[in-house]
Amino acid sequence: MTNTGPTKPNTVAELEAAYGAPSQAGFGSAVFYAQLQETDDLEKAALEKYKYFVGALWERFGEDAWMGPWKEVYARQNGEKNNIVAELRGIQDPDAEISVPMILDNIEGAEKASAALSSVYDNPAITDLRVFNLGDGGAMSGLLIAGRDNETGVTIFLVFLLD
Repeated sequence: MTNTGPTKPNTVAELEAAYGAPSQAGFGSAVFYAQLQETDDLEKAALEKYKYFVGALWERFGEDAWMGPWKEVYARQNGEKNNIVAELRGIQDPDAEISVPMILDNIEGAEKASAALSSVYDNPAITDLRVFNLGDGGAMSGLLIAGRDNETGVTIFLVFLLD
């Protein structure tokens, strides 16, 4: 998996403006734009972005802490209407649903952020969309949204992690 590929579309730049550019902050949120190969596993790629975002904290607290909460909590089914805001609000997992208002409502410029989410993840080209729960097994929790265009391999990740 590489981060090279086509130029970032404006929709991804708007998502970055709302949630942050790629970083290793380990706290807050960041957007990653990647070009995956057809054979790349989306969950494995999402996990790599999660590890990168957490950075040095991954080693400090240990993989077991960070992987304890990790699980897929939503996968868009073929034929479903693409509506990322409704899809996030519909997550039934009790650990993950706590993070949904942080991504959608409790963010500066919530309307613009939701519009940016929709512009990226409601695009009909996004044919594989999954949401993962994450955190440190203690105070920090969040979600990772991974959406891939299976024809081109373009994949957009949003990592959101707060206490």
